[in-house]
Amino acid sequence: MNPTDSTALLLVLTGPDRPGLTAEIAELLAQRNAPLLDVEQFVVQGNLTLNLLVDLTATDPRCDALCDELLSKSKVFGLEVAFHTIESRSPAQSAARQSWAVTLLATQVTADMLAKTASYAAARGFAIDRIHRLSDAGLLSIEVILSAPALAGDPLGLKQDLLQLHALLGCDVALQREGLIRRSKRLVVMDMDSTLIQQEVIDELARMYGVFDQVAAITQRAMNGELQFDDALRERVLLLKGAPASILTDIQSVIHLTPGAERLIRVLKRLDYRLAVISGGFIEVAEPIRARLELDYVFANQLEIVDGKLTGRVVGPIVNRQRKAELLEMIAKTERIALDQVIAIGDGANDLDMLNLAGLGIAFNAKKIVREQAKYVVNQRNLDAILYLLGIREAEANAI
Repeated sequence: MNPTDSTALLLVLTGPDRPGLTAEIAELLAQRNAPLLDVEQFVVQGNLTLNLLVDLTATDPRCDALCDELLSKSKVFGLEVAFHTIESRSPAQSAARQSWAVTLLATQVTADMLAKTASYAAARGFAIDRIHRLSDAGLLSIEVILSAPALAGDPLGLKQDLLQLHALLGCDVALQREGLIRRSKRLVVMDMDSTLIQQEVIDELARMYGVFDQVAAITQRAMNGELQFDDALRERVLLLKGAPASILTDIQSVIHLTPGAERLIRVLKRLDYRLAVISGGFIEVAEPIRARLELDYVFANQLEIVDGKLTGRVVGPIVNRQRKAELLEMIAKTERIALDQVIAIGDGANDLDMLNLAGLGIAFNAKKIVREQAKYVVNQRNLDAILYLLGIREAEANAI
């Protein structure tokens, strides 16, 4: 045994939970002057598991007396108790381990999803430290915390393995380094069309003005790579020439937020996040949404209006793929927030630079090219599923 290690006794108590149980067990340890090295407790459906690691050797006379008292006390409480002598890690050894969080998202997380996650983790050198449910209404999300010696685990290989879960079982999965950076995000930047809202604004404007088919044809050419984003936007906006400016007010009636958007924003605002929209759409639509949701920043393209009508031109620089990344970086610098503390959410190819720049870049119900290139992918219906990637439990979100 390494001289820096010490033999410890692991006490595992399981059974029905009740108030005061942990207090009485801890008091028993205190009476025996048993040095406590580690403790963990969790309750699932009213059933308790309490783990206590105490610094006692098997030959220490206090150990036998403590075990006898615990056995007696456990019978009173209706608990099962198990004793395991183990080698406790030294502080240096504990610090040398790496820890990762796997988040599973699905309409129903299944045993097969968990089995494959556990199998992939083991094959890449990781042990499971704990598993807990993040969702309340059904098993929509669970978090699996993994650890491995600093040089033993293979997180890049594990990430590639986990990507198979969506193709095999329809499960979204995220692998993140567990630690302060994961829990200290401070800025969220969102795309608007098909992300914060359910609609594509240019399509709705075209539908209202009677030029939808022409606009859709240009959009298709852009998706086929025949047109760059800037050119496609200019061509589509030109088709709106002559439309009354009131169309920008009228369109508000057909704009609907993505399910979960208001809840996501409410929770993040209470946690003091800064919130921004950077859109390749139009400021005339984005600004009322910013005001309604009380967001901190909004950037989008501006339509030119003369004599109460759209001219078919865009004023100023176009908010394209490169400009989105520049604006994200500008906001982060203004707020003095490091890029690894930024979350970016989008669905289109013009969001990719923004997603890759952020510490947590999420492709939300995105196009195929975006899903393939983004660091993280969420294909759930509700935008507030992103809270799970931050390790926020549904009960915690509901309490805010």
